[in-house]
Amino acid sequence: MQDKLLGWYDEAARHLPWRETRDAYAIWVSEIMLQQTRVETVIPYYERFLARFPTAEALADADEDTVLSYWSGLGYYRRARLLHAGVREVVARFGGEVPEDPDARRALPGVGAYTAGAIGSIAFDRPEPIVDGNVTRVLARLLRIHTPVGATATTKRLWKEAARLVPSERPGDFNQALMELGAIVCTPRQPRCEECPLVLECGAHEHGEVAVLPVSKPKKAPVVAKLSAVVATSGRGAGRKVWLVRGDTALFGGLWGVPMSEEEPRDALRQAGVRARLQSELVGTVEHVLTHRRLQVAVYRALGARGTESDTGRLFSNQELEGVGISTLTRKLLGTALLR
Repeated sequence: MQDKLLGWYDEAARHLPWRETRDAYAIWVSEIMLQQTRVETVIPYYERFLARFPTAEALADADEDTVLSYWSGLGYYRRARLLHAGVREVVARFGGEVPEDPDARRALPGVGAYTAGAIGSIAFDRPEPIVDGNVTRVLARLLRIHTPVGATATTKRLWKEAARLVPSERPGDFNQALMELGAIVCTPRQPRCEECPLVLECGAHEHGEVAVLPVSKPKKAPVVAKLSAVVATSGRGAGRKVWLVRGDTALFGGLWGVPMSEEEPRDALRQAGVRARLQSELVGTVEHVLTHRRLQVAVYRALGARGTESDTGRLFSNQELEGVGISTLTRKLLGTALLR
């Protein structure tokens, strides 16, 4: 089975930039970016990020605002902060070299079993397993696993099977082949079983269960949250600046954004510690969908923004906005208020 999959991978693998290196740091960056994000989206971010931070030392030396500015728009910003913290630990404790020892890798901030296994197998050629969404789908169909994805029993079974299957020779290629198979052949809908190198070994295919495996756990409908956002500016024309606050929540932690509140727009300004002349008319509304939340944001303008500037709130020029981390939602809000 391993030989069949590796032979297929040698012929069918996509040419991706992170597959052209064995540098553990670069592989680490790619694996963090690829979590819950499409390959096509990640490629330009990965290339731009490594051009700016080509080594662990370069990333460790950068401040958080700079790091987040190169992550802006990629989402799941906690990943960037944990990557930054983990790399700083690697520089401080291991001289900038990602440790080969698996226990040392797993102890790094933001490095779980999957990321540790990806680095270990791809960069260090160690027979360490990985299980992500693509691997889960392949193994659930191949082995006819009928327990729901996300259940404790399913997770334990998947990791046990992945550890059993990973070979001592070319473990990194094997793990990438499993992921690749799930990404381009064993897809969630309309899988191309006729192209699969493992079709004869696949229990789901043999028993006509490809369409029902893996068994998904019930999804919860996203919670609707209604917010008020105020784009507060100072000055006009080219000299115009906008007041932003730095978030300290798990959702947008470390990023800069416009003042927002679940209450009235005046409350958003008050909570942000900024004084401004709030315009009464609603500029527009923005809807932003996150994994478990659907944000419906009413957008207002305010003029003459002023206040005590600090590390958590201050005025930014357009040029300064390019050097800090802001979310896609913030870009939508700024565009709604400033371009109308």
